[in-house]
Amino acid sequence: MSKIQNLLAIANEVKEKHANFSISEVNDHCVRIAVFTGEYDWHHHPDSDELFIVLEGELLIDFKDKETAVLKANDSLLIPKGTVHRTRSYVRTVNLCVEHKQAETVIIEE
Repeated sequence: MSKIQNLLAIANEVKEKHANFSISEVNDHCVRIAVFTGEYDWHHHPDSDELFIVLEGELLIDFKDKETAVLKANDSLLIPKGTVHRTRSYVRTVNLCVEHKQAETVIIEE
C-alpha cells in the first residue's frame, strides 16, 4: 500500500545546497524531488521527455535555441526529449521532475 508523502516536509529535511532523489515510481517513470540553489550543466535526455513542476522558489530553464523559461511555485513545463537545456536558481528552489526511470542524461561540454 502506498503512503502519504508531504513534499515540502521532505524538501525541508534537505540541508545541502543541491539534492535530487526519487520519491516515487509510476509505471516506467520516476518522480524526483530536487532542492537546489545554483546552476546545473547543459544537457539533454535522448530517450525521455522531462516534466518540471515547481513547488517553491523560482526555477530558470535555459535553452540553446529559445528564451529562458521562468517557473514559479505551481508552474510546470514539459521539456521534449533531445532538447538541450540547463536549470538555474538564485534562491532555494524545490521542484518535482517526472521522467523515464532509465532516462539517460548527456552532459554538453562547452
